[in-house]
Amino acid sequence: MSPQAPQKNANANAIAAAWRASLAQAAAAPLRVALPQEGKDLAIAVVAEFVAATIQARQTLLLVVPDDEWLPELSNALDLALRPLCLVLPGPGFAADIALRATLSLLKSRLSRGGEASCADAWETQRRHLEQHAELWQAALDWSTSSIFEGSRPARIGELFPVCVLAATQAEALAVSSRDAVLLLHSERLSAFLPHLPAYGKCVLLLHDAAPGASGELVRVDEGARLKLELEMLVQELGDMELEFATVQAELAEFTREYHARVGSRMIELDALQARIARRYAERIATDEAAQRQAEQAQAQAERSQREHRRFTELDQESEKPFAPSTDLKRLFRQLAQKIHPDRATDEIDRAWRSELMSEANRAYRAGDEMVLHDILSQWQTGRPEQRAQKMPATPPQGLAQQVARMQRRLAEIEADLNRLIASRLYELFAAANLARQRGRDLLQELAEQLDAQIAAARLRLEQLEAA
Repeated sequence: MSPQAPQKNANANAIAAAWRASLAQAAAAPLRVALPQEGKDLAIAVVAEFVAATIQARQTLLLVVPDDEWLPELSNALDLALRPLCLVLPGPGFAADIALRATLSLLKSRLSRGGEASCADAWETQRRHLEQHAELWQAALDWSTSSIFEGSRPARIGELFPVCVLAATQAEALAVSSRDAVLLLHSERLSAFLPHLPAYGKCVLLLHDAAPGASGELVRVDEGARLKLELEMLVQELGDMELEFATVQAELAEFTREYHARVGSRMIELDALQARIARRYAERIATDEAAQRQAEQAQAQAERSQREHRRFTELDQESEKPFAPSTDLKRLFRQLAQKIHPDRATDEIDRAWRSELMSEANRAYRAGDEMVLHDILSQWQTGRPEQRAQKMPATPPQGLAQQVARMQRRLAEIEADLNRLIASRLYELFAAANLARQRGRDLLQELAEQLDAQIAAARLRLEQLEAA
């Protein structure tokens, strides 16, 4: 964090608090509020803080921007723990559907993991909200897992999110219901939409540029500029999804270690006892084929449990400490994923180098090694040895289009992989354990106690058989 960061954060918090205090005045009519004159970075930080405060207050917000220009930076500035509760959507097009699918995947994944402890109330509110809109939520999930070319997104899908951050051309198309607040960013450029947008909120703030000479018109962009904006949105979504996927994998591995330590060892003992019991029955009734088969099956199960536990124990020796990533570690990994991702490569040599860096970044993230991640970032900033003395040419539109296509494919791959993970039986147990923990229960301890009781009963039964 730079020395100026704490002061910027304090300024952002103060300005956002002032904006929220102004909402009462905006109940009668839209209220004009000037954006910070210090520049874009502070304005984005203020908006991000306003969004976080709105969610924590259990209120709803519609934030409308003139175009896609600010959306990637706005999305990156949002609190990581709250990001899946915000629908950030560029103008209509293929990238918008990709972004929406990615956000739905993030929300589904984070809900199954129990949200974040730092904002548990906000996530519990969201869970209840989705239960009340179960039909729409299911329709959204069905659409998100269908082919990108199949069907249109469900109507009123924005109702699922407490915060919608939309390009102006999406605001009416999404048809969100009345929100507690509406913020129109650069309202001087939204004159064509002003007659309609205030109707979506109980309180409306018109955030205008205080700089002299600020344009009151939407800016037309050429094809190259449009592709750059689309690429930046996909880069942001890809960074979020790579972070989510890496986190889910690491958390599931951590849970698996805990499961084997607390439950798996007991399962091995119970399976071994049941195999011995079945063998004693088979020995007593040597002519009973069913008893013989049952003994063979019980012995095979005991051997499988032993092999699985041994294999996992050998793999687990590589892990030195629990997975507990800080917010800074998550942000750093996401930043790296956005910058060095192989799908941003310009040629095969570049792809190989990026792939190596990305693999190292994944290992460092799972190990919680922030120093290695900073070293990877330094390597990236320095560049490949053969490029250091060269000035890289601007990527032509054709190259940008290729990067966009590769990122779209990679996002679809991650979503599919994430959905497969979430659908697994192990993940269901992981999610159930998380939910139980939030409610003051220890599910693995309960399973362990149940197994202890079964083990005690099995031992007693075996003693009775051997004594008879």
